[in-house]
Amino acid sequence: MVHTETALVLGASGGAGGAIARRLLAAGWTVRALGRGAPPRDDGLDWRRGDAMRAEDVRAAARGCAVLVHAVNPPGYRRWGELVLPMLDNAIAAARAEAATVVLPGTVYNYGPEAFPLIAEDAPQRPHTRKGAIRVEMERRLEAAAAAGALRVLILRAGDFFGPGARNNWFGQAIVRPGRPVREVRLPGPGVGHQYAYLPDLACTVERLLARRPTLPAFTRLHFGGHWDADGHELGRAVQRVVAAHGGAARLADFPWWQVRLAAPFVTTLRELLEMRYLWQQPARLDNRRLVALLGEEPHTPLDEAVEATLQSLDVMPRRPAPVAPASRTSSSASRTCS
Repeated sequence: MVHTETALVLGASGGAGGAIARRLLAAGWTVRALGRGAPPRDDGLDWRRGDAMRAEDVRAAARGCAVLVHAVNPPGYRRWGELVLPMLDNAIAAARAEAATVVLPGTVYNYGPEAFPLIAEDAPQRPHTRKGAIRVEMERRLEAAAAAGALRVLILRAGDFFGPGARNNWFGQAIVRPGRPVREVRLPGPGVGHQYAYLPDLACTVERLLARRPTLPAFTRLHFGGHWDADGHELGRAVQRVVAAHGGAARLADFPWWQVRLAAPFVTTLRELLEMRYLWQQPARLDNRRLVALLGEEPHTPLDEAVEATLQSLDVMPRRPAPVAPASRTSSSASRTCS
């Protein structure tokens, strides 16, 4: 089947989906998005009214698309066990009808501690959480569909997301408090290495991989390196530097896990946070050597620059703005090529 360069992004109003949609649009793709409500104004996307839980809506939106980005999550991140796999099945069916490539932004949730500290793409997947088990099943279904020859699959696993336009993540909801100027940075795993993925860099990587998709295996699974916080403090120190450059001050503090533990019996989201705590108690790093060997380099925005853009987007910067020091605004060549 002959395709134009058109992609459908499920989850374009979210963090990863939005970043990928914007990057593909900037690279010259026609980008469709599926949404249940009124579309954002003047964002350049071709919005189609529909629901990812309705197979016919996804099928209609995907007609003529070469790529389907599956970055959708249940509303409010609730009812994962009921909604996630049916939504994926709808995406697989639509991609199969178009012989398209499915892109899945993956996570480290697939793995338990036996795969740590450095995790290769083919490491055994023994998840320790309910969401992790669902993630493993998502990848299994995609691999089976690719093996059947009806579609292609690209999975790019990454650490915890942060970046402009992304709020439903550790950075935007817990490490800094939304809706107020930053005065405290709460560290979930001080002293423990942790991996973060700056979404514009992840989106740039997806775009570069899609440009190579005819040469990739039908089922491709790669790891994105992103930013490695070796001691669990560096992200917090970057926030401190950026805030200080804008005339403010922020102190580092431990994340209040004890409060989460007390409230968890009554709040589903907090119970799930506790399930994920093992990822903050020991180093877990996705090994990106295969990705770098394939692309030559991984897009990488310097940490202070990435943190500043994220804080500005969250509207938590001190009220007396000043430019960030020039050294923190220096971009690598990889970052500039996707700016």
